[in-house]
Amino acid sequence: MPLPFQQVWKSQDAVAIVTGASSGIGFELTRMLVNEGAHVVAVARRRERLIELANATSHPERVHCIAGDVTDAATREEAMRAADSLRDGELDLLVNNAGVGAIGPFADASPERMRRVMEVNFFAPVDWTRDAIPRLRLAAQKDVRPVVCNIGSVLGHRAVPDKSEYCASKFALHGWNDSLRAELVREGIGVTMVSPSTTRSEFFDSLVETEPDQKSNSIGSWPPARVAQATLTAIKRGRSEVILSLGGKALVYADRVSPPVMNGILAKRGR
Repeated sequence: MPLPFQQVWKSQDAVAIVTGASSGIGFELTRMLVNEGAHVVAVARRRERLIELANATSHPERVHCIAGDVTDAATREEAMRAADSLRDGELDLLVNNAGVGAIGPFADASPERMRRVMEVNFFAPVDWTRDAIPRLRLAAQKDVRPVVCNIGSVLGHRAVPDKSEYCASKFALHGWNDSLRAELVREGIGVTMVSPSTTRSEFFDSLVETEPDQKSNSIGSWPPARVAQATLTAIKRGRSEVILSLGGKALVYADRVSPPVMNGILAKRGR
């Protein structure tokens, strides 16, 4: 049985799958991986943006574009087949990055809003990881340390008003991620969670059942390239979890120190 974390994760010649690759964190992370020598199966709904992504890298032939919805089993199966063809069914990295959000009071929302957010942000990563595990195990037998990286959120640590669906999905992802890490560590498979605060990307252009021009009330934000670089560093170093940005850390750690105080602060903001 391979020991956990035998070596630092390396991009060179790695086979990776990145969901939500057409913009933001996924776009930048895919570009970085390919520029460091990885083959990336890039998954997103917009094929034209995936082609732009491939052309933005130093080796477009290393970007294998799969256009489709991450909640669709056919999309997932096509992506797994593409990865299988690159190196005998072995997979070195799965990045569950695709996500959607919603803004507005829970009581005013339809049940479908919660279901859509949970399908994309929680059930899709679960399904993709379930299919990836046999492939990650094959890679682990070759004296490498494959990784599952889940892109969470500081709102998976501390919930805030008017984002109940998004918070619920990221809390679920966080809990599942921690259990998965404990289950796979002895097999030499790493599980990393990256929890950004607000990222300056197209995320807010596609909110579910949300009024146009909604903004996120948060302290500070990072550009997607900075988040992607921090994510790649966490993967390489075998980090269990990283919380990004001073504002994000302040929210999480203040809640750990005094939840009642944070409850009061956030309740006032929510009115």
